[in-house]
Amino acid sequence: MTGAPDLVRQLHRGEGSRLLRFFRRGLASPQDAADAVQETFLRMLRAPRPDEIADPQAYLYAVARSVAIEAGRRTHLERAMIADLPDAVDQIASDAPEIERRIAAKQELVLMARAIRGLPRRCQQVFILSRLHGQSNGQIALSLGISRNMVEKHIMRALLTCRALRWELAGG
Repeated sequence: MTGAPDLVRQLHRGEGSRLLRFFRRGLASPQDAADAVQETFLRMLRAPRPDEIADPQAYLYAVARSVAIEAGRRTHLERAMIADLPDAVDQIASDAPEIERRIAAKQELVLMARAIRGLPRRCQQVFILSRLHGQSNGQIALSLGISRNMVEKHIMRALLTCRALRWELAGG
């Protein structure tokens, strides 16, 4: 093995399916597991001196454990953020007449669009690919040539911006 790409290619062939099973046992969805596998191999590609890794398989699983821990923290944080958002059922059951709800929703949408446009360009791209096009973090990272971790940071920044706007609109 002469470098990181060769090492990663060899590990992917030998350990890819086992690594996917490892993540499927611990993560919420198959897509999260696939994203975690991709993140693990991406980190392996960034290894500073791949020729000096004494046990590449052990190193791979150490990286995978780190990725799994981060994914668990991220899931916990996302759940906490979602729990803080107003319940959609409460909005539907509002006493406000239908036309008023529609007008308010359109106004809120315009304000949200402005808030998103105020974000840095890359952050906008990531958020739109994630929330409007439904792409996974791994797909976004690959298509934009950035790390999955950076994708997650952009999404969090956009979500926090939207959340702050909602809070402001609610009179908070």
